[in-house]
Amino acid sequence: MARDVTDATPISSRDEMVAWVEAGEKPSSQWRIGTEHEKIPFYRAGHRPVPYEGERGIRALVDGLGRAIGWEPIVEDGRPIGLADQAGGGAISLEPGGQFELSGAPLQTVHETARELEQHLAAVRGVADPLGIGFLTLGMSPAWTRAETPVMPKGRYGIMAAYMPKVGQLGLDMMFRTSTVQTNLDFGSEADMVAKLRLSLALQPIATALFANSPFTDGKPNGFVSMRSEIWRDTDRARTGMLPFVFDEGMGYEAYVDYALDVPMYFVKRGDTYHDVTGQSFRDLLAGRLPGLPGERATSSDWANHLSTIFPEVRLKRFLEMRGSDVGPPEMIVAQSAFWTGLLYDSAALDGAMEIVRGWSAEQRQGLRDEVPRQGLRATIAGRTVREVSREVLALARAGLAKRARADEGGSDETRHLDVLDAIVADGRTQADAWLDRFNGDWGGSVEPAFDEAVFG
Repeated sequence: MARDVTDATPISSRDEMVAWVEAGEKPSSQWRIGTEHEKIPFYRAGHRPVPYEGERGIRALVDGLGRAIGWEPIVEDGRPIGLADQAGGGAISLEPGGQFELSGAPLQTVHETARELEQHLAAVRGVADPLGIGFLTLGMSPAWTRAETPVMPKGRYGIMAAYMPKVGQLGLDMMFRTSTVQTNLDFGSEADMVAKLRLSLALQPIATALFANSPFTDGKPNGFVSMRSEIWRDTDRARTGMLPFVFDEGMGYEAYVDYALDVPMYFVKRGDTYHDVTGQSFRDLLAGRLPGLPGERATSSDWANHLSTIFPEVRLKRFLEMRGSDVGPPEMIVAQSAFWTGLLYDSAALDGAMEIVRGWSAEQRQGLRDEVPRQGLRATIAGRTVREVSREVLALARAGLAKRARADEGGSDETRHLDVLDAIVADGRTQADAWLDRFNGDWGGSVEPAFDEAVFG
């Protein structure tokens, strides 16, 4: 979850909210790639979760990393809860259960994303290793119960944790026990945004299958290849899902803003204080009649923060966020950005992929979304397996990246970052399938070896 925005500019109308989103439009020459990933920390000795406080806790990790890389601390109630790179635009933040998140800077190429990740992991290792802390490459913590998972001291998380059980069965698991990877991409116009949003929503379950990597919960297989994705199906239906209205005629900025206005609020932040307004309407805040803060009126930061508390499979802010994938090892994190960049930043690739999904109905898209967490590449849509569809989509992504012709220092273009996904499709097994084979084989029915094997090196 991104760092909260601070902008006290008043807003008083729906049109201003639409304009706020529209301001994200950029010419294609300015399109960038932003990559975010979360990773679950653990103590290498004993494989226990890492609390916030203590000489070897998360706070010590944040403090040490800040000194090492020179980023500015983000502080709440006197406690460091993240780091900000004021020059480059990146940030490090803490998820509710201590998941350590890098929100990468907006970069021009997938190669730069790979370098950013390599530099980040090297810096984190330099601080974490002396503390005895490692990080899992899995999309869900494999061993600890929710009660054993630490809680980070962030005001918004306390509000969310109290609200989640009222609107779903698994929201607390989402908050405290899962890790994702996300790619953020730009759009050039309203029509471009709509095309990209439609395609990425339709294909999000395909990405979920390709990156499925959360097969263990509470020390045993959970019956899914992406339990993280399954958890989102029962978190809060008012703010999650496949957004079928996006495919309706007339879709545009206004339709998304109207959707967002109907999503209940979590909080309003004033100064350093988070005011709990869960379940209340942003429309009331806009009109100055919010029950939780009578007379208080909406600001630009309220709108930006509200948009950040909506969690569909693809989210629109001033860019588009691909949200459907489990985190994985470094090559998979980079592959996610390569996959979506190749599809969405080349018009021929986008058009070709749209032809694949054009005939899918809302019911079929939802059926695929529901089936993929358990079936992965074996799930089907319109009589075809996800594995078959993935093969075609990856070919289009590869063609899109090849056309971009962005070479690294060795002269290789961005297509090499898709090789790991091609291998998964060729093998027909997700990362989760491979881990389950290990569990049933060399691991002897224990998840403990995951803390040695499924880790960032």
